[in-house]
This record gives sequence, structure tokens and C-alpha cells, in this order.
Amino acid sequence: MSFFDIFRTKRLKAEVDFENLPKHVGIIMDGNGRWAKRRGLPRKSGHGMGAKTFEIISEFAGDIGLHSVTFYAFSTENWKRDKEEVEALMVLLEDYLDNGLTKLAGRNARIRFIGDRSAFSESFQQKQKHMEEATEQNSGLLLNIALNYGSRDEITRMTRHVAELAAKGELKPEDITEESISDMLDTAGLPDVDLMIRPSGERRLSNFLMWQSAYAELWFDDVLWPDFTKDDLLRAIIDYQNRDRRFGGRNK
Repeated sequence: MSFFDIFRTKRLKAEVDFENLPKHVGIIMDGNGRWAKRRGLPRKSGHGMGAKTFEIISEFAGDIGLHSVTFYAFSTENWKRDKEEVEALMVLLEDYLDNGLTKLAGRNARIRFIGDRSAFSESFQQKQKHMEEATEQNSGLLLNIALNYGSRDEITRMTRHVAELAAKGELKPEDITEESISDMLDTAGLPDVDLMIRPSGERRLSNFLMWQSAYAELWFDDVLWPDFTKDDLLRAIIDYQNRDRRFGGRNK
């Protein structure tokens, strides 16, 4: 990192109100394939660079005191991609579970996975469970990784669970509230998303945390995920802090 980069990051930090950070930030890691294509590289190279960016941004998020960050790593729709790309992603994800996340765990991060795990191998599921259990006592950043996650799938699974409880007589209609629904989602225990970040130039949520993002501030940028920097995260936070959040009401 050059002196200019260090100075710019320091200047941006000076603009951040660290007493008013978003409690929960969602990040859609988009643009890996386009990043690779522009350089004449295979798509898996873009995913490899995206994994490095994930590590850098995760560490920085913890350093600046964010409470929770949820990264969209692999969606329920990503299985539709070419078999070769999906296989490369699975290898990358499993390798990161074995190696990359250990470093973040050592930095006091609590690591949690959301999504339908049943599509993964038993060994992969066990690795996820082991990482969660090994970091559950950490007190730093709550790092959530969405794997085989889709908001519609999440809500469908939750609705099935509600129906099963009702069929057993364990749940009455009046027991169903916004709070009880939130408690049955994959993100149970987490605050709603305050800030949703999507790089790559796309302007949509792509089936990510739709219930949790009902009142999220959306921040879009043209930078591709492998090129996303600490400064970009700071810019998004500064923009968030300059917005007037009314939650459907009016500020006095």
C-alpha cells in the first residue's frame, strides 16, 4: 500500500462517526467473473481474487468495530452455473474453510454460516459446524457467510417449520409475529440489515436477505468485488451516516 493510499484511508476514517456505525452490514460479493474476463483469465481466477478481498474486508470490518457483516458467497441460484465453475467454487470454499477462516478466527471473529446446508457433503457440513463451535466464544466481529442461501428459500423453509409446529398444536396463529418470524430465519439473533453494499454496477438484491433488509440503506458502486477496497467500505459507511433514516415515519 502506497503512502497516498494510507493517507486517503486515514482521511476517510476521520469522516466516519464510529459511535454510529451500522449494526449489520450485508455485502453482495459480485463481479468476480467480469474481473477475470477483462484480464483474459478463467473465472476461477476471479473467484480466487474475490476470496482475498473477502479476507481483507472481513479483517478491516473487525478492526473498525463493526458488529455484524453478512457476505453473500454462494446463492441457491449459483448451482445453475457451468459445472466447471461450480466445482472450482466448491474447492475454493472448502479450502477457505480449512485455511482462510482460521486466520479470521484468530482475530477474535465469530463465524457463522447461513443457508441450506443439506446440498453440501457431510464433511463440508461438519467443517462449517466445527468452525462455528470453535469461534462461538469470540467477542469480535460476527462474520456471517451465506452459502447455498436464497431469501425465498429461507422464507420457504421457515414457513414449512411454522406449518409443522401448527400441525402439532405447538403454535397458534396469534403466536406468529414479526419477531417470531425473525427468530425462525437463518439470521436469528442478528439485528436487521442497516446497510446493504453491492459492487459491480448491478442495482438489485438478488434474493439476498430480503426480509432482513426491509429498511436497509442500499449502496451501489461500479467497482468489481476483487477491486473493492477498505476505502470503498468506508465510503459506503459515510454515505449511510449521511442519510435520513425515518423507517416510514418522520423525524422530529
